[in-house]
Amino acid sequence: MKSIITIALLVLSNVFMTLAWYGHLQWKESSWLKHAGIWTIILFSWGLAFFEYVMQVPANRLGFKENGGPFSFFELKTIQEAISLIVFTLFLIFVVKSEKLAWNHFLGFGLILLAVYVIFKKW
Repeated sequence: MKSIITIALLVLSNVFMTLAWYGHLQWKESSWLKHAGIWTIILFSWGLAFFEYVMQVPANRLGFKENGGPFSFFELKTIQEAISLIVFTLFLIFVVKSEKLAWNHFLGFGLILLAVYVIFKKW
């Protein structure tokens, strides 16, 4: 159960991270942020990033082996990076819509999945 909660929190954390880091590039369409200056955008993004950390920190504490969770440091980071890439790709497909997935993206994703396998494999 701890692994499911950890992964769910990491997914939510990455949604907020993606919105904070890349969402502002799409906010130019928003009427209330269209004319916002860089400092307004930074503060708004920082506010979103707060919620990233509100979920990321508990996910790592709950999921970490030495705290009774199922994952090592390497495994937690690998899960986080894989989730980050998935969330970012979904953001590009459903929000940005101007980027197209190409063969090299799929190859890169496959290599990342291979990396996940290698990290989690007990040799």
